[in-house]
Amino acid sequence: MSTAVAKPKSSALPAKKSKLTWPVVLLLIALALVLFAVVGAVTGNHGLTSSGQISAALSSAVPIAMAGLGGLWSERAGVVNIGLEGMMVAGTFCGAWGGFLVNPWVGLLAGMAGGALGGLLHALITVTFGVDHIVSGVGINLLIPGICAYMNRIYYKDYVADGAGANQSPPADSLPSFTLPGLSSWLDGIEKHHWFLVSDVAGIVRGVVTDLSVVTLIAAAFLVASYFVLWRTVFGLRLRSCGENPTAAESLGVNVYKYKYLAVITSGAFAGLGGAYLSLVAAHFYRDGQTQGRGFIGLAAMIFGNWMPGGLAAGAGLFGFTDSLQLRDADSVHVLLLVVAIAMTMLALWHFYRRKFVAGAISIVVAGGVALWYATTEAVQRPLIVATPYVITLVVLALAAQRLRMPKADGQIYRKGQAK
Repeated sequence: MSTAVAKPKSSALPAKKSKLTWPVVLLLIALALVLFAVVGAVTGNHGLTSSGQISAALSSAVPIAMAGLGGLWSERAGVVNIGLEGMMVAGTFCGAWGGFLVNPWVGLLAGMAGGALGGLLHALITVTFGVDHIVSGVGINLLIPGICAYMNRIYYKDYVADGAGANQSPPADSLPSFTLPGLSSWLDGIEKHHWFLVSDVAGIVRGVVTDLSVVTLIAAAFLVASYFVLWRTVFGLRLRSCGENPTAAESLGVNVYKYKYLAVITSGAFAGLGGAYLSLVAAHFYRDGQTQGRGFIGLAAMIFGNWMPGGLAAGAGLFGFTDSLQLRDADSVHVLLLVVAIAMTMLALWHFYRRKFVAGAISIVVAGGVALWYATTEAVQRPLIVATPYVITLVVLALAAQRLRMPKADGQIYRKGQAK
């Protein structure tokens, strides 16, 4: 007599989320370039891909990228750092102070040191004393700007003749910038012809190779180096293990406290570099309220990039582009509405193709609303232009929420020996 053996039911595996690969990324970039070229040809406004717009976007992206890189280092080690805004303020003050007293190169180092001190304070409060990370970050964002504003009023009161005031420091010397003269001039000629797509690409490339600050090159080097350090070295593996499972890391002999301290201090140094960029490159002096929330936008760029340097750089570029729009021609912002309407329509078609009808319907409604806005207006009001970076931040985070994968132990209070 044979007995039927019941076959175990295969467990349903969770659907694997599609991952962006380099071919897909390059295809998206190509589609974006074609879209901008088409809109420029239809409207006659090529401001969105002009070299001036790209140069301004790159300048705005650097402090955001450095703040986001600081957040990446900290959160990869398991410490949430919303105090980046305060650390950036420390970088603006210390950078301008060092640049005025000595030279701007010392100012850069002083800005990083000021941010690192803020990171050390955050590490002491969260790692050693076990205070909630959000509470500590909020406290730093309140404490450091107050200290810097007070020190500015006290220290620079005798330097009024040098340009100091109650809310700003005396100006510091400029840092060097680079331009590839032959290439820049050649691309300028191509850009002015307004050839379809070719002139748009020429404008973008010219914006990257014209009047490029040395700090921009340093920031790009830090982004690349961070990837290799965190993902290609034993040090990086141990640091990331502290953000994924600190208890398991401790059982393997990793000094979790040390790695968390190093990560948070480095986080503050990067944020300080972003602040020093604002006071030494963008403005040449410290001013109250100079960061304008870029520390929080940097966190948003880090989240948009899924805690990866490459995605962070893309997010910083996007937010820097929208941030720089308020410095450019308002007509370009109006043209951007048409770009958004077409992009949302394409996104809706993609959702319908993948049978995501709810998402597709929402996208088509948004596309129709933005298209109606473009068709019934001739310009975008100035307050809306100023608010664009913050609106884009919220929209991008909402759209990217389904793909996020934060470190598992991010924000958790760790105590040595807690597994015993």
